[in-house]
Amino acid sequence: YSMANDGLLPPALGRLDPGTGSPRTATLITGVCVAAAAGLLPFGVAGELVSIGTLLAFAIVSAGVLVLRVTKPELTRPFRAPWIAVTAPLGVVTSLALMAGLPRGTWIRLFSWLAIGLAIFVRQGRRRGTARPAAKPLEPA
Repeated sequence: YSMANDGLLPPALGRLDPGTGSPRTATLITGVCVAAAAGLLPFGVAGELVSIGTLLAFAIVSAGVLVLRVTKPELTRPFRAPWIAVTAPLGVVTSLALMAGLPRGTWIRLFSWLAIGLAIFVRQGRRRGTARPAAKPLEPA
């Protein structure tokens, strides 16, 4: 939805259903693609891909939380995580350690998908991206 609104995906994917307020077309296309992948991939391969993708996302979020706490301490936060200087690095290290235990083929598939996604992102960004001014920072509470 957001990528379509930024011009990185076709505009139809950014339209909201008037009844539900959800991006119905994007949800349906994503659902069909995921169902096809789940039906075609062996169960073990699909599980490993889900695991490595989820762990990578968790590691990135953990690192991002710590970076924002250090670089933008004035931002309003709806909740506080305890011991962030300990929990965020532990989250990154634990996720990376679990990822390291996954088979080599899973890593190859991860980097292949990342390369494909990056190529699409760069191509679409050059063709259709709309530069927008940075959002105004949130005021401290």
